[in-house]
Amino acid sequence: MLATLLWTLCINFCAATYRREGEKFHSTPKTVNLTGVTIKVIPALHDNYMYLVIDEVSKEAAVIDPVEPEHILEDLKGKDYRLTKILTTHFHNDHAGGNERLLEEFPELPVYGGDDRVKALTTSVADGDRLYIGGLEVDVLHTPCHTRGDVCYLVKTGRQQPRVVFTGDTMFVAGCGRFFEGTADQMYDNLYNKLGSLPNDTMVFCGHEFTYPNLMFASYVDPYNREVARKLEWSEKMKNERLPTVPSTIGEEWETNPFMRVDTKDLQWRSDSSDPVKTMAHIRAEKDTFKVI
Repeated sequence: MLATLLWTLCINFCAATYRREGEKFHSTPKTVNLTGVTIKVIPALHDNYMYLVIDEVSKEAAVIDPVEPEHILEDLKGKDYRLTKILTTHFHNDHAGGNERLLEEFPELPVYGGDDRVKALTTSVADGDRLYIGGLEVDVLHTPCHTRGDVCYLVKTGRQQPRVVFTGDTMFVAGCGRFFEGTADQMYDNLYNKLGSLPNDTMVFCGHEFTYPNLMFASYVDPYNREVARKLEWSEKMKNERLPTVPSTIGEEWETNPFMRVDTKDLQWRSDSSDPVKTMAHIRAEKDTFKVI
């Protein structure tokens, strides 16, 4: 109860701070158009992202992690698509905290999630489950570690289109979530075997705009990586222009995400171990105390 109250106060404070500064969003909203599919990137709070996934054939839409539902409601006004599902990646209030408010407007909506702590949960999902947004197939990947109930949503957008995965706080651009309720073994499995097994052109939409500080850390632990240097320069430009850095791709993450490079000597020397799981734990501990100056 106390934890929920503190989360709510934090969310309200962050939102109010940005409104006082006269900024509507931390980044500019963005629309990604694929054949038959539209993905709307909607910034929220201090650095969160919410997403609308629209099947252009059926005009059904699902929202992912609608922490500030007012922006979702604003987007829906006058549109020809209809909201049919709420997909939640994990129970933390900066992701699930808007579910109840959105249900006040759409009380019939099912709320999907992999954890009974998700607010307003109606439908529990587990690894391998499949649901649909209109005609779009959505596969559930259970990715425990950040929380024990974390899930990612893999959307299959068509035979000639890349897949799209919504990773919440499991995978960020050039980073991963803290191990609040899990272990380095679990995160290694998440990144290498579950998300890492997806095709390289799979588009990655994560839960936060952490790209610039993540790449600053990557350049610290992987200083000779030219792809990191290139993407760090790009991310600084995007940050200065207040533009979203999502989506990334699985292929880019293999090249620039230090948590997906823990099987390389470039990273393993830091932990003095050839064990990638031990390196994962070591790099995460370093990241937990890393400060961007």
